[in-house]
Amino acid sequence: THAKMHAAKTRAAVPVPQANDAREDARSEDASGRAGATGEEARVGREQEGASTAGAAQAGTGSERRPGANKGFVEEMRFVAMRLHTKEQAPKEGKKEARKDEEKPVAQWTPTRQGYLNFLAESKKVYDCMENIMDDAPVAEYAKFKNTGLERGSALAEDIEWFRSTYDMVPSSIEASPGDEYVSLLESLSKEDPPAFICHYYNVYFAHTAGGLMIGRKMSESLLDGATLKFYQWDGDVKEELLPRVRDTLNEVAEGWTREQKDRCLEETQKSFQYSGSLLRLIAT
Repeated sequence: THAKMHAAKTRAAVPVPQANDAREDARSEDASGRAGATGEEARVGREQEGASTAGAAQAGTGSERRPGANKGFVEEMRFVAMRLHTKEQAPKEGKKEARKDEEKPVAQWTPTRQGYLNFLAESKKVYDCMENIMDDAPVAEYAKFKNTGLERGSALAEDIEWFRSTYDMVPSSIEASPGDEYVSLLESLSKEDPPAFICHYYNVYFAHTAGGLMIGRKMSESLLDGATLKFYQWDGDVKEELLPRVRDTLNEVAEGWTREQKDRCLEETQKSFQYSGSLLRLIAT
């Protein structure tokens, strides 16, 4: 059963709350659904930014210590991801200029219920793909990411059925499906380039618990009469229990990588943004 939040009238544009402190900033800074930061991660990132160059943040070559390396490899991934946010999405660390619809603040989006349903359906393809890969474990390390509690495929299946029963709506048939295109890339990377695949895994799942939650709240208010989808609900405390466990596992796996493999993972961040952006575009336009 979908929980009901306070009733709200449907409207095309929705406001984005301004962050008033470090904790709220950590929750709200990622308005496009990309990987967000906890208050501690944001603080560490800001300290490191002053002593780092943009080249190092973009995983340059050489023997220089990468930003975030002292906190573990996940912090390196977070640092690179935050630099690819716009200032509107991440006022403290964002560097990119917003050019695409999905990079603009949520307040400037003009979402429709059908577009949002299509986003959920295309996203389900991506989550199902990643979760099947972890279950099959073509690379032994992937088995460590089975049943983490972050899995979203089943929740999305429930939400898509809820749209059918509540609004008599089904996903549109999309030519050149962004979900199918992303699945094709992930299936290839999972076997041929595990560090690059792990980059996508990190950015997809961690982003959903940050900016993704903000988007879910805004779509609930503007399109769903306040209903909270299963997509945004977890069994357990996602911030205090689930994410820390997966973060530790990611760091553990990366400890077995060479510096070259770690840099390969970081270099894939831009592509992960591009593919996730193609999904967000379904609701941002």
